[in-house]
Order: sequence, then C-alpha cells, then structure tokens
Amino acid sequence: MTRLTHISAPAGVAPSDGYTHVVTGPGRLAAVAGQLPFDEKGALVGEGDPAAQARQVFTNMRACLAAAGGTFDDVVKLTVHLTDMAHLAEVLAVRDEFIDTARPPASTVMQVAALFRPELLLEVDALAILADDAH
Repeated sequence: MTRLTHISAPAGVAPSDGYTHVVTGPGRLAAVAGQLPFDEKGALVGEGDPAAQARQVFTNMRACLAAAGGTFDDVVKLTVHLTDMAHLAEVLAVRDEFIDTARPPASTVMQVAALFRPELLLEVDALAILADDAH
C-alpha cells in the first residue's frame, strides 16, 4: 500500500491529464534542486536534443532521490522549465519513462526566456516526501 495520496479530480476542479492536482503523505520533505543535462563529469549531454537532455536530467534526479533514500515514487511535485514549449511532448515522453504514469506527481510546466547557458533546453526540480525511515 502506498503512503502517498493522489487526488486527480478535487471537487470543483477539472480532472487532470498527465499530472495529479494534489499529492499528500506522511514523511520527510526532500527538495531536489533544478537538475540540468550534465553528466557526472559536468559535460553537457544532448546538445540540441530535448529528449537526450531530458533523459540526463531525469537520470540525475533519480540519483539525487536515491541519495536521500527515495525514488520517483516519492515525488509529489515536479516543475519543468523549458526554453521552448515546442519540446514539451518529447520531454514528457521521457518523464513518463521515469514516473508511474498511473499515479503521476503534481506538475507545473513553464516556458522560460533562458537558462544559465544558451545550450540548455530544460531544467527540472522536484519535491518528494520520503518515508520517515528512509536513508
């Protein structure tokens, strides 16, 4: 039994598609800083390729969650910053390789004017609720 509660259609709110409106649960809060498409040596992965950059971003996020004793199942909120909304479908397809699409986290996607380097196409941060006994 999962310890997180997903509320996809709160009363008076249209049902969501691809995200959950509200996720709650007991445990410790973990904030994962915005992850970028850099490998463990700091090299950019996937220049000009939103899917490759997204895969590296979510791989980095998985490592950050693991360091805190968690997994993507513990993520309650994702925030995706895109430099071009035209990349959304590719980025979400990669995201769906990492999350449980039957119980997706709450999510926000926004287009930003720029990230700190021009070749970066996205940045993703997360909030997770970890079991009290994690890590």
